[in-house]
Amino acid sequence: MNLALRDIRFNAVRFLLTMAGVGLLVTAAIGMVGLYRGIIADALLIVRDIGADLWVVQGGRAGPFAEGSAVSATLDRRVEGVEGVAAVRRFVQFNQQFEAGGRSLRATVTGIDHPADDGGWLRLAQGRGLSAGHFEAVADESVGLAIDDVVRLGADDHRVVGLTRGMVDQMGDGLLFVTINDAQAIARRRTAEEVLLARAAGNRSGAATTSSVPQDSKIAAVLVALDSAADPAAVVAAIRRWGDVAVLSRDDQVDLLLNKRLWRLRVQILAFTSVLLAVMTIVVSLIVHTMTLEKLHQIALLKLIGARNGVVVSMIGQQAMLIGSGGFLAGVGIAHLVFPLFPRRVEMTVADLAALFATVLAIAGIAALFGISRAMRVHAREVLS
Repeated sequence: MNLALRDIRFNAVRFLLTMAGVGLLVTAAIGMVGLYRGIIADALLIVRDIGADLWVVQGGRAGPFAEGSAVSATLDRRVEGVEGVAAVRRFVQFNQQFEAGGRSLRATVTGIDHPADDGGWLRLAQGRGLSAGHFEAVADESVGLAIDDVVRLGADDHRVVGLTRGMVDQMGDGLLFVTINDAQAIARRRTAEEVLLARAAGNRSGAATTSSVPQDSKIAAVLVALDSAADPAAVVAAIRRWGDVAVLSRDDQVDLLLNKRLWRLRVQILAFTSVLLAVMTIVVSLIVHTMTLEKLHQIALLKLIGARNGVVVSMIGQQAMLIGSGGFLAGVGIAHLVFPLFPRRVEMTVADLAALFATVLAIAGIAALFGISRAMRVHAREVLS
């Protein structure tokens, strides 16, 4: 006879409510870690998928993701002549607010260096990639556009020819891909107010020396694909000798995003997750301790009839573990139902779930110790009290 299951069956409703409460705490913990994983995946999406070995950016800057970067639109011609460089592509990215179908939409415009870049790295869900040099666009589904929609970007209309899925920037804005020439034209577009301000500043032509868009008449970076036999260090040294640009590897970009740009976010999520786990420990400990207090008379009776301490320890330990494992399963189930509806990606990895499960079991073990400690202080004679 399993005393733990007998006791649970006697108080089934309370036990299920306890598991549900622990499950909600587990769901919150999964959400915090999953949200961080999702933000990391979004932030590194371009860096990992675009297939560049090196990023040539503005000198003294760590752009284009960690901070702004603007280089000459013809820089790619210089980089192309460096020994060991197999191919180069221009890159530009900026946020844009626009109207479509009577709605105000926001997207991160990303230039594809067509035809040097065929866009094969895009995660297409519908339609096709860019095939024309101008006035075509590929948008992520999160932007809210559909195939064949026509959107006004800058001074020109662009037709949506394809839709991607899960391609957003680190702020959660969907990516909208156009050719880099179109992206530059969109970036150069200025409002009448900007022209008037430029003229008022003394430039009567209205050609402002600066723009509200950092990429005005420029690009953000040049992407470099190295020859298989090239020495990356030699290529980097040769480009850096120019003095007006900086060179970042793929690992450099990842390090800047994770350990610089997103460092505070990582610490905050770690702190919130730690608080949730501390609350879970207190809640489960109180519940197990309360359940033990309610059974003190029965525990004394067991000891009176000669039951070993191991029987009592096993009963309390099994109940704590069932609360922990049942709460974890409930939490994972709730997470799979709720998190797909979130506006930001919540990424639940097997490794994270396994680590959280081990943590929940450890919490259940700690909680069981409180109940066991109280149960061991019960004497058989207390059955008469």
